[in-house]
Amino acid sequence: MSNKSHILVVDDDLTSRVALSGYFETEGYHVSEAEDGAQMRAVFAVGNVDLIMLDIRLPDDDGLTLLKEVRKHSDVGVIMVTGRTDDVDRIVALEMEADDYVMKPFNPRELLARSKNLLRRVKAGRAHVPADVRVRNFAGWQLDLDKRRLLSAAQEDVRLTRGEFELLAALCENTGRVLTRDNLLDYLNHREWDPSDRTVDVLIGRLRRKIEVNPKDPSLIVTVHGVGYVFTGTD
Repeated sequence: MSNKSHILVVDDDLTSRVALSGYFETEGYHVSEAEDGAQMRAVFAVGNVDLIMLDIRLPDDDGLTLLKEVRKHSDVGVIMVTGRTDDVDRIVALEMEADDYVMKPFNPRELLARSKNLLRRVKAGRAHVPADVRVRNFAGWQLDLDKRRLLSAAQEDVRLTRGEFELLAALCENTGRVLTRDNLLDYLNHREWDPSDRTVDVLIGRLRRKIEVNPKDPSLIVTVHGVGYVFTGTD
């Protein structure tokens, strides 16, 4: 089997799909194409896809529906692509556990850089686990930093996306310290963000729903109004 990273481009626009596929093939990636949900499922079922570039507007199932379907059983890298400029789709996609989001027309070099960063994280998550693991315990939870795994007090495995894991790891490593949104963004993707970016808030909301006894009255990840967040490590 090829050692090339496998990228699946899902877009019903033939011109965009072929142009994007050609660009990434030129950069040395193995690329598959799909024009709708049915074709995407057929390619993804093979099981060797590392990254999906998924257009939101598709002729059958929309991209958000397909994203939800993928996230039920896979943490494959997903970059959502859209021609719309409003924030609604972007925020919804992040809340549904997309890893990244780009708007058409996009700069191919920027998309390549984002894809490389995401693929590195995907491969790191699949890498062999070293014997000397690092574990952080808090409020009955156990976060294994090497296995990128979160266990509940009942030893149930709680799946985290890459963004959720990176943010929770950052919070655990800075217990008791107030971190601004900019501080936390530094732990995600290592790229420039728009000053109005809500990625951290979306991820915090998702983490609270997974680890807090009462997400509406959080005791682990506490908001410091006007500043950022602090991780208490207690409940």
